[in-house]
Amino acid sequence: MHRRVSLKIMAGLLYFLAAMGVVAAQETAQRPPIKVGVTVSLTGQYEEFGRELLNGIEMWRDDVNVRGALLGRKVQIVYYDDKSDAKTSAELYLKLIREDRVDLLLGPYSTELTIAASSATEPYGIPMVTTGGAGSRIWSRGLRNVFGVDMPAINYMTPALELIEQKGLKRVALIHADTAFSLEVTSGVRGQAGRLGFNVVFDERYPQSQRNFSSLVQRLRATNPDIVIGGTYLDDAIGFVRAARAQGLRPKAIVLTVGPALKDFGRELGVDAEGIMGVVQWMPSAHLARARDFTHRYDERFGYAALVHAALGYGGGQTLEAAVRLAGTANKNEVRKQLREMRFRSILGRYRVDDMGRQLDKAMFMLQWQDGHRLLVWPREIEESPVIFPLRR
Repeated sequence: MHRRVSLKIMAGLLYFLAAMGVVAAQETAQRPPIKVGVTVSLTGQYEEFGRELLNGIEMWRDDVNVRGALLGRKVQIVYYDDKSDAKTSAELYLKLIREDRVDLLLGPYSTELTIAASSATEPYGIPMVTTGGAGSRIWSRGLRNVFGVDMPAINYMTPALELIEQKGLKRVALIHADTAFSLEVTSGVRGQAGRLGFNVVFDERYPQSQRNFSSLVQRLRATNPDIVIGGTYLDDAIGFVRAARAQGLRPKAIVLTVGPALKDFGRELGVDAEGIMGVVQWMPSAHLARARDFTHRYDERFGYAALVHAALGYGGGQTLEAAVRLAGTANKNEVRKQLREMRFRSILGRYRVDDMGRQLDKAMFMLQWQDGHRLLVWPREIEESPVIFPLRR
């Protein structure tokens, strides 16, 4: 008798919980979604990075919605292809605000596009979490609605500067694509020269589209640098290393941005990639929260390993989500307040910004190509392999 009663009570409870779940699901379905707007580079020079960014953003959206939505509202991503063009991006963000009536914003890829987009959206007071813009000029214009998850470009080479100091290197050569991001990367190095006691013996910018570096390497080689530091992307980084190997340029170290962090760098260069170092904000092996889980699920979904840009998209979404949950609303003023004040840890690492929205706590790591693999070599606490120094080839 008691057993029958208990079973009836349990069955009733399960029925009640199931019914409540159905009601909650129906209420969620009836409530308007939280619309998050973004432009991504699906064509043009940033196409590969833009697609990765969108993959990460959409994976975050699906994770949120599977967990039961955000404050009882589904998250909807509204996006357009900005064609890797700053003017197009700015125009499309206005469309997102005026026509699509988005609630919140994620930023596009690159400093140039982020500057243009944030300038256009600022008068509307809608918070934007940047996902691929690191130039300080994004935050030096007095805007109040732009919040970075990316380390400022001026600090990108912090690991390289630590290496210079530790190894006693003195003669530094700087190369940099003619973009806001690259110029700021090398500006950060240049600004530390006196304090660290090294001399900049070569300092040259080149068009971002440049692929033949024979002449540049010839001039650089004549200065006999100890280390070459470059504000590069992928194709120009490959072009530079090819020319350096062909002409026998043998500094003690070569450290570049963007290119070395990508698998295509090693695929294109083969053995010429060996010993080249790069700086990177995220790798699955960097002991960052949930990084390995994200990588595993990304590989299952897309069929290949995530690039850092996918992690930037996912982490940007996580940051926006945290601000909404802390605010208890998607109201732009309350979310803005949380983005400015909150401290948070996403798959990218720590989030904390200054009064202008500039990221303060993001860490940067150094990797090196060793035996055909990208291995973390700095800082010591996340080291997968000791740094090979000096450069052997």
